[in-house]
Amino acid sequence: MSRLIDNSISIYEALQNIKEGKYVMPAFQRQYVWSMEQVEKLWDSILLDYPIATFLFWHLDDDNVTWDTYFCNFLYEVTFDNRKQADTVNYELSNINVNKTDTAVLDGQQRLTSLFLSLFGNAFIRQKYARRKNSGGIVTKLLIELNKNKLTVDEEEYNSKKYDIKFSEKVGKLSPTQFEIKNILDPRFQDESTRNKAIEEVISKVPSDSKDYARNILNKLYNKIFVEKLIRYTEIHDMKQDDALEMFVRFNSGGKALRKSEITMSILEAYWPSAKTEFGKLLVDSYVGFGTDFIIRSALMIYGDVVKSNISKSIAEELKNNWSEFKKTLKNLEVTLKEMKIEVSRFASSWNVLLPIIYFIYYNPEYKNNLDGIRAYLIRAVLFTYFQSGTTGKLQQMKSRINENDYEITVDMLNQMNDLRVTDGKIEDILNEEKGSRVASEALYFLSLDWRNNHFKYEQDHLHPFERFDGNKPISVSMEDWRRWRGNRNRLANLHLLEGRSNSSKSDMRLADYYNDMNDVQKAEFIKQSLIPEGVSLELENFEEFYEARKAILTEKIRELLG
Repeated sequence: MSRLIDNSISIYEALQNIKEGKYVMPAFQRQYVWSMEQVEKLWDSILLDYPIATFLFWHLDDDNVTWDTYFCNFLYEVTFDNRKQADTVNYELSNINVNKTDTAVLDGQQRLTSLFLSLFGNAFIRQKYARRKNSGGIVTKLLIELNKNKLTVDEEEYNSKKYDIKFSEKVGKLSPTQFEIKNILDPRFQDESTRNKAIEEVISKVPSDSKDYARNILNKLYNKIFVEKLIRYTEIHDMKQDDALEMFVRFNSGGKALRKSEITMSILEAYWPSAKTEFGKLLVDSYVGFGTDFIIRSALMIYGDVVKSNISKSIAEELKNNWSEFKKTLKNLEVTLKEMKIEVSRFASSWNVLLPIIYFIYYNPEYKNNLDGIRAYLIRAVLFTYFQSGTTGKLQQMKSRINENDYEITVDMLNQMNDLRVTDGKIEDILNEEKGSRVASEALYFLSLDWRNNHFKYEQDHLHPFERFDGNKPISVSMEDWRRWRGNRNRLANLHLLEGRSNSSKSDMRLADYYNDMNDVQKAEFIKQSLIPEGVSLELENFEEFYEARKAILTEKIRELLG
């Protein structure tokens, strides 16, 4: 059973503990993300006697820290970018000696890091046009103005600073009335017998009408750092790492919360410190843009419960221990889809559809014997919008079906699932999709697999131009038919893919004119690629015959695609 101990210490004591290595952070803590303004306002709040929120510490000892438990030290340096936001720096991970280090900060990392950097560390501002992100920057110091006549704060602005505290890179041109906050650590301020003299020396250049103001600031600054017990904390004893992790997640699930992906990544890094680095090596080339969530959800699919979406120690260790096999599976997925002329990069923003295939490939070394099943599943799942809702439930359903089917994805298996069974109604729904919809885009993509060139950019285009239906109807067409044609002009049976430059030149040209301008080779290629019904007039007055004939061709082609 964990024990809670409440206590309080001064800012200086807390920072000395950091400096001496007594305090560290668990590996699952997030990066330092505060801005310069947040640091300035923290000090402003301290001088205004506002309380610093309670901290949460975790007591470490041999009973709750194992050899593979990682921690990280606090930052000694920070570089702010030209927008005054801290660069997100990964902390260095290390093991600890509990005889020296006995406390990990679970909540309060940003505040303690800000205080530590202000008094013991160094801050830099990276210039806007620095060539490299980590190319250093200009030294900046945290200053407070002691001359009340020079205050630049806005008393009327809500949530503005009341003291003139700011970072400045003009360190060689400091005003004699500006005081660098970290200088309060000078021994002459800490020694009671020399403190008053030191303060008077600092304020010697301050105008007489501001000396009391300046004197009060420096005395207050000393008291806030050295005397008052402002670091109020609750320390948890006898708590294992898993419980500490759970508590960290709970503390970061409200208020200014971490994103779910950040929390999950923090949990994973607690058990596998190099996870982020390994993920970065994998998410390149075809997998650029997939993100860490893709890997984590894949791991849950393979090793855990994809419905709960919670990374546990066992799943993290499974992923770490089987990382080579996991990477091999993703490579096999890429190669398998490429053989079907499908680019895996197409699913960067819709990768859930790939997870059942990943599961199948991972557990079935004979997966290549059933490529028809993989292809049928993928195209059905996309065109039937299988994952439009209830994603985790659908993933679990697929996982169970694959398990029951001897780790296979087969067409027969799909035909036994209501959501993935091919029906006339579902095909009709696909054919009724309109230009710009996700399903129409995917249908045109899959219909073009045999001829598309991946080096070209293709656009959706109307065969009979959209604008032609806005003018006067052909004399031979009734108004009722014309309204129906106008309703069908944007649907799949009147759409095809056209290379971007060709689409630009075609514009709103009549279909008959566009076709007649081609030579015989171009005509044959156009008929084949755009699935144009032969023996049907391409004149607008014959649109209904053309539309129905092409719809019949698409129906057959889509049936083939769906397996």
